[in-house]
Amino acid sequence: MTTTQDQLSSAPLAPRVGDAPPHPRAVLGIVLVGYFMVVLDNSIVITGLPHIAADLAMTRGSLAWVVNAYLLAFGGLLLLGARAGDLLGRRRTFVVGLVVFTLASAGVGLAPTGALLVAARAAQGLGSAVLAPSTLALLTASFPDGPRRTRATTAYGAVAGIGASVGLVAGGLLADLVTWRAGFLVNVPIGIAMLVAGRRVLPETPRSGGRLDLPGAALATAGPAALVYALVRVGERGWTDPGVLLALLVGVLLVAGLVLVERSAAQPVLVLGLFRDRERVGAYVARALFMGSMMGFFVFTSQFMQARWGWSALAAGLGFFPMTTVNFAVAVSVTRLQRRVPAAVLLVTGLALAAVGTAALGLVGPSSSYLPGVALPMVLVGAGQGLAFGPLTSSGIARVDPTQAGAASGVVSSVHQLGGALGMSLVLAVSGTYAAAMRDGAVLIALAVLTAAALVVPAAARRGRP
Repeated sequence: MTTTQDQLSSAPLAPRVGDAPPHPRAVLGIVLVGYFMVVLDNSIVITGLPHIAADLAMTRGSLAWVVNAYLLAFGGLLLLGARAGDLLGRRRTFVVGLVVFTLASAGVGLAPTGALLVAARAAQGLGSAVLAPSTLALLTASFPDGPRRTRATTAYGAVAGIGASVGLVAGGLLADLVTWRAGFLVNVPIGIAMLVAGRRVLPETPRSGGRLDLPGAALATAGPAALVYALVRVGERGWTDPGVLLALLVGVLLVAGLVLVERSAAQPVLVLGLFRDRERVGAYVARALFMGSMMGFFVFTSQFMQARWGWSALAAGLGFFPMTTVNFAVAVSVTRLQRRVPAAVLLVTGLALAAVGTAALGLVGPSSSYLPGVALPMVLVGAGQGLAFGPLTSSGIARVDPTQAGAASGVVSSVHQLGGALGMSLVLAVSGTYAAAMRDGAVLIALAVLTAAALVVPAAARRGRP
């Protein structure tokens, strides 16, 4: 779940082209629809999870991979997708990503078993990792600096801001009235139409020399996947299970291997020099913690409203409106606020509001009423998201050399997705460890602690010279 400013700031940069494309409105429409599909499928599955579990007889642990497979493939391969766009051209990677995403969407919608569903979700994440970096790059390459580009990027930001909200509602609506599969099958005709139109009107961007860092991309995906698997297994087997300990060890070794490989890579997918700056490192860690808390919050709250209160999937999606509307309203105002309020103040305020709101939700029980028990804390969480993501993104690309701007923004986006996967896994680990009577409060308190940790990290990182 991302904010407007976050998406605009974290997309890889593309070469600028001096002239507008022959069909600027058509280019803008294709780019916006393509990006909307990516954002939508990040959230459309959440409110439909109970229906998916019932339809495919999936356990709590296997159900987590319906979300995590997409997030891990998306976040782990995003840097590789951005680099592929540099080497092969943005239109070509847009088309390739769209084909993979569309075919994978059909696979999700037609999956007869949970295992095939998870595999198709991972393929969707791969398509998104190739498709997403090309969307804003094509937009910035197609419109010269000035009012036209401003209007185009504003529209792009609006899509990023409303995509998550629409996904939550659409997922619940389709799951209740049609089937949860419909939310994915609808991507097929849209994807085909966009493929035909895109090949006709999208401009190609210049290619750069070099090659893809496949070993680095593989390690960047496999390491977090092993850690996420360990946390998911904790919820079912406990912390002393040999499989959990082995997965944690493998995850740590793979991440260490990533660092070693990237040190000697000629054109690394992960530029290690970006981690020499304290402020940027603090922003990366804080973002992972905060996004982990927020993804866990989305999944847990949706499940709570449906399982404990007996709400329909549609009602649960609509139940997020107080948060999503405030989130969007605050996010579009952050740019103006930063002219009068220091970014550090906005960041601290945002994280504090989100932590308080998440902790307050820990007090909600089956007999609680929606407005004071859920809606008010959601307003705090929404305001916190809107205030925090912009400053976190700015710190994540602070003092970056222009030649590394794409790499830095790619790290920001990857951390965003991978942090969400870890947060989702934490929800399962905590809910599986505590007794049912303590589970709800324990999960929310754990997520609030993650947000509080995100509040501490940037302050600690700013101590000392970069």
